[in-house]
Amino acid sequence: MKPVVLIRNEFPETFGIFPEELSGAGLDVMEVTPRAGHDLPAANEVSGIVAFGGSMRASDTDKHPWLAGEHALIGAAIEHETPVLGICLGAQILAIAAGANLHVAPSREFGYTEVTPTEEGLADELLSVYDPSARVFHWHEDTFDLPNGASLLATGEVVANQAFRLGRHAWGLQFHCEVDPPLIESWLASAGEEEVLRWGKPSDLVREEIAKFQAEEERLSRELVRRFARVVQAAAG
Repeated sequence: MKPVVLIRNEFPETFGIFPEELSGAGLDVMEVTPRAGHDLPAANEVSGIVAFGGSMRASDTDKHPWLAGEHALIGAAIEHETPVLGICLGAQILAIAAGANLHVAPSREFGYTEVTPTEEGLADELLSVYDPSARVFHWHEDTFDLPNGASLLATGEVVANQAFRLGRHAWGLQFHCEVDPPLIESWLASAGEEEVLRWGKPSDLVREEIAKFQAEEERLSRELVRRFARVVQAAAG
Protein backbone atom coordinates (compact mmCIF):
# COMPACT_ATOMS: atom_id res chain seq x y z
CA MET A 1 0.00 0.00 0.00
CA LYS A 2 1.22 3.51 -0.80
CA PRO A 3 2.37 5.64 2.15
CA VAL A 4 0.56 8.46 3.89
CA VAL A 5 2.56 11.67 3.46
CA LEU A 6 2.92 14.04 6.41
CA ILE A 7 3.78 17.58 5.26
CA ARG A 8 5.92 19.66 7.62
CA ASN A 9 5.34 23.38 7.13
CA GLU A 10 7.11 24.69 10.23
CA PHE A 11 10.04 24.02 12.54
CA PRO A 12 9.89 22.49 15.07
CA GLU A 13 7.33 19.92 13.95
CA THR A 14 7.23 16.32 15.16
CA PHE A 15 3.70 15.59 13.82
CA GLY A 16 2.67 14.84 17.39
CA ILE A 17 0.49 11.76 17.74
CA PHE A 18 0.16 11.04 14.01
CA PRO A 19 3.20 8.83 13.27
CA GLU A 20 2.44 6.51 16.17
CA GLU A 21 -1.26 6.18 15.40
CA LEU A 22 -0.89 5.80 11.63
CA SER A 23 1.90 3.25 11.99
CA GLY A 24 -0.13 1.43 14.63
CA ALA A 25 -2.96 1.18 12.11
CA GLY A 26 -0.61 -0.56 9.67
CA LEU A 27 0.11 2.40 7.39
CA ASP A 28 3.52 3.43 6.08
CA VAL A 29 4.39 7.07 6.77
CA MET A 30 6.43 9.42 4.59
CA GLU A 31 7.60 12.77 6.03
CA VAL A 32 8.37 15.68 3.69
CA THR A 33 9.40 19.27 4.33
CA PRO A 34 8.84 21.30 1.15
CA ARG A 35 10.14 24.52 2.73
CA ALA A 36 13.48 22.72 3.14
CA GLY A 37 13.54 21.77 -0.55
CA HIS A 38 11.98 18.32 -0.32
CA ASP A 39 9.98 17.28 -3.37
CA LEU A 40 6.32 16.61 -2.76
CA PRO A 41 4.94 13.35 -4.11
CA ALA A 42 2.15 13.30 -6.67
CA ALA A 43 -1.37 12.68 -5.39
CA ASN A 44 -1.44 9.26 -7.06
CA GLU A 45 1.82 8.24 -5.34
CA VAL A 46 0.35 8.30 -1.83
CA SER A 47 -2.67 6.77 -0.11
CA GLY A 48 -3.35 9.86 2.02
CA ILE A 49 -2.09 13.35 2.84
CA VAL A 50 -1.89 15.18 6.17
CA ALA A 51 -0.87 18.85 5.90
CA PHE A 52 0.20 20.39 9.21
CA GLY A 53 0.42 23.93 10.62
CA GLY A 54 2.81 26.81 10.18
CA SER A 55 3.30 30.46 11.03
CA MET A 56 3.09 31.73 7.43
CA ARG A 57 -0.10 32.81 5.69
CA ALA A 58 -1.53 30.03 3.55
CA SER A 59 -1.95 32.44 0.62
CA ASP A 60 1.64 33.80 0.69
CA THR A 61 2.94 31.83 -2.29
CA ASP A 62 5.02 34.81 -3.46
CA LYS A 63 6.84 35.02 -0.14
CA HIS A 64 6.98 31.23 0.29
CA PRO A 65 7.08 29.71 -3.22
CA TRP A 66 7.07 26.15 -1.93
CA LEU A 67 3.49 26.69 -0.75
CA ALA A 68 2.35 26.72 -4.38
CA GLY A 69 3.38 23.10 -4.75
CA GLU A 70 1.42 22.17 -1.65
CA HIS A 71 -1.66 23.98 -2.99
CA ALA A 72 -1.30 22.06 -6.25
CA LEU A 73 -0.86 18.70 -4.51
CA ILE A 74 -3.93 19.17 -2.34
CA GLY A 75 -5.95 20.41 -5.30
CA ALA A 76 -4.98 17.25 -7.20
CA ALA A 77 -5.85 15.12 -4.17
CA ILE A 78 -9.34 16.65 -4.09
CA GLU A 79 -9.75 15.86 -7.78
CA HIS A 80 -8.48 12.28 -7.42
CA GLU A 81 -10.28 11.70 -4.09
CA THR A 82 -7.05 10.93 -2.27
CA PRO A 83 -7.87 11.25 1.45
CA VAL A 84 -6.67 14.58 2.88
CA LEU A 85 -6.59 15.97 6.39
CA GLY A 86 -5.55 19.60 6.75
CA ILE A 87 -4.64 20.95 10.20
CA CYS A 88 -4.58 24.72 10.94
CA LEU A 89 -2.45 26.08 8.06
CA GLY A 90 -3.16 22.81 6.27
CA ALA A 91 -6.92 23.40 6.60
CA GLN A 92 -6.47 26.89 5.18
CA ILE A 93 -4.49 25.49 2.23
CA LEU A 94 -7.23 22.92 1.64
CA ALA A 95 -9.87 25.66 1.65
CA ILE A 96 -7.88 27.81 -0.81
CA ALA A 97 -7.23 24.79 -3.07
CA ALA A 98 -11.00 24.27 -3.15
CA GLY A 99 -11.58 27.87 -4.24
CA ALA A 100 -12.34 29.59 -0.91
CA ASN A 101 -10.86 32.83 0.40
CA LEU A 102 -8.52 33.35 3.36
CA HIS A 103 -8.79 36.36 5.65
CA VAL A 104 -7.79 37.58 9.10
CA ALA A 105 -9.92 36.07 11.87
CA PRO A 106 -12.06 38.32 14.11
CA SER A 107 -9.64 37.52 16.94
CA ARG A 108 -6.58 35.40 17.47
CA GLU A 109 -7.17 31.98 19.03
CA PHE A 110 -4.42 30.68 21.29
CA GLY A 111 -4.69 27.86 23.80
CA TYR A 112 -7.61 25.57 24.51
CA THR A 113 -11.01 26.68 23.23
CA GLU A 114 -14.37 24.95 23.00
CA VAL A 115 -15.63 23.91 19.58
CA THR A 116 -19.20 22.83 18.89
CA PRO A 117 -19.97 20.11 16.34
CA THR A 118 -22.77 20.87 13.92
CA GLU A 119 -25.49 18.33 13.22
CA GLU A 120 -23.44 17.09 10.27
CA GLY A 121 -20.35 17.01 12.46
CA LEU A 122 -22.05 14.78 15.01
CA ALA A 123 -22.69 12.28 12.21
CA ASP A 124 -19.33 12.69 10.46
CA GLU A 125 -16.94 9.78 10.08
CA LEU A 126 -14.13 11.70 11.81
CA LEU A 127 -15.54 14.69 13.69
CA SER A 128 -18.17 12.72 15.58
CA VAL A 129 -15.45 11.97 18.14
CA TYR A 130 -16.07 15.47 19.57
CA ASP A 131 -19.00 16.42 21.77
CA PRO A 132 -20.22 20.02 22.34
CA SER A 133 -17.98 20.48 25.38
CA ALA A 134 -14.76 19.44 23.66
CA ARG A 135 -11.76 21.74 24.07
CA VAL A 136 -9.05 21.77 21.43
CA PHE A 137 -5.72 23.55 21.04
CA HIS A 138 -5.52 26.62 18.78
CA TRP A 139 -2.69 28.86 17.64
CA HIS A 140 -3.79 30.95 14.65
CA GLU A 141 -4.88 34.38 13.47
CA ASP A 142 -6.32 33.63 10.00
CA THR A 143 -9.52 31.91 8.98
CA PHE A 144 -11.15 30.80 5.75
CA ASP A 145 -14.49 30.93 4.02
CA LEU A 146 -16.22 27.60 3.61
CA PRO A 147 -15.52 26.16 0.13
CA ASN A 148 -18.48 25.69 -2.18
CA GLY A 149 -20.08 22.31 -1.54
CA ALA A 150 -18.30 21.80 1.79
CA SER A 151 -20.09 20.73 4.95
CA LEU A 152 -19.43 22.71 8.13
CA LEU A 153 -18.66 20.16 10.86
CA ALA A 154 -17.70 22.30 13.86
CA THR A 155 -17.97 25.93 14.81
CA GLY A 156 -16.58 28.21 17.50
CA GLU A 157 -17.71 31.27 19.40
CA VAL A 158 -15.02 33.54 17.94
CA VAL A 159 -14.04 31.80 14.69
CA ALA A 160 -17.04 30.24 13.00
CA ASN A 161 -15.39 27.80 10.60
CA GLN A 162 -13.55 25.29 12.78
CA ALA A 163 -13.90 22.10 10.74
CA PHE A 164 -15.29 21.11 7.37
CA ARG A 165 -15.53 18.16 5.02
CA LEU A 166 -15.26 18.43 1.26
CA GLY A 167 -16.61 15.49 -0.67
CA ARG A 168 -16.06 12.06 0.89
CA HIS A 169 -12.33 12.16 1.62
CA ALA A 170 -11.12 15.66 2.55
CA TRP A 171 -11.29 17.32 5.97
CA GLY A 172 -9.98 20.64 7.26
CA LEU A 173 -9.54 21.36 10.99
CA GLN A 174 -8.64 24.86 12.14
CA PHE A 175 -7.44 23.47 15.47
CA HIS A 176 -4.44 21.28 16.29
CA CYS A 177 -5.61 17.71 16.73
CA GLU A 178 -2.01 16.48 16.42
CA VAL A 179 -0.53 18.02 19.56
CA ASP A 180 0.96 16.33 22.58
CA PRO A 181 2.62 18.22 25.47
CA PRO A 182 6.19 17.93 24.12
CA LEU A 183 5.13 19.41 20.77
CA ILE A 184 3.37 22.38 22.39
CA GLU A 185 6.39 22.95 24.65
CA SER A 186 8.67 23.00 21.61
CA TRP A 187 6.46 25.64 19.97
CA LEU A 188 6.47 27.79 23.10
CA ALA A 189 10.25 27.56 23.36
CA SER A 190 10.74 28.33 19.68
CA ALA A 191 8.43 31.37 19.82
CA GLY A 192 9.97 32.75 23.00
CA GLU A 193 8.07 34.37 25.86
CA GLU A 194 7.92 37.82 24.29
CA GLU A 195 6.20 36.45 21.18
CA VAL A 196 3.94 34.16 23.22
CA LEU A 197 2.73 37.13 25.26
CA ARG A 198 1.74 38.91 22.04
CA TRP A 199 -0.79 36.14 21.57
CA GLY A 200 -2.56 37.08 24.79
CA LYS A 201 -1.36 34.77 27.55
CA PRO A 202 1.93 33.68 29.14
CA SER A 203 3.45 30.26 28.62
CA ASP A 204 2.71 29.27 32.23
CA LEU A 205 -1.01 29.80 31.65
CA VAL A 206 -0.82 27.64 28.53
CA ARG A 207 0.86 24.96 30.65
CA GLU A 208 -2.00 25.14 33.14
CA GLU A 209 -4.39 24.58 30.24
CA ILE A 210 -2.31 21.62 29.06
CA ALA A 211 -2.65 20.05 32.51
CA LYS A 212 -6.42 20.56 32.50
CA PHE A 213 -7.42 19.78 28.93
CA GLN A 214 -4.72 17.99 26.94
CA ALA A 215 -5.30 14.43 28.11
CA GLU A 216 -8.91 14.48 26.95
CA GLU A 217 -8.11 16.23 23.67
CA GLU A 218 -5.40 13.69 22.98
CA ARG A 219 -7.72 10.78 23.74
CA LEU A 220 -10.28 12.06 21.23
CA SER A 221 -7.65 13.05 18.68
CA ARG A 222 -6.04 9.62 18.70
CA GLU A 223 -9.41 8.13 17.85
CA LEU A 224 -9.82 10.71 15.06
CA VAL A 225 -6.45 9.69 13.59
CA ARG A 226 -7.40 6.02 13.76
CA ARG A 227 -10.63 6.85 11.93
CA PHE A 228 -8.70 8.74 9.26
CA ALA A 229 -6.45 5.69 8.88
CA ARG A 230 -9.54 3.57 8.20
CA VAL A 231 -10.68 6.08 5.55
CA VAL A 232 -7.26 5.80 3.89
CA GLN A 233 -7.38 2.02 3.93
CA ALA A 234 -10.92 1.89 2.55
CA ALA A 235 -10.09 4.38 -0.22
CA ALA A 236 -7.08 2.26 -1.20
CA GLY A 237 -9.32 -0.79 -1.48
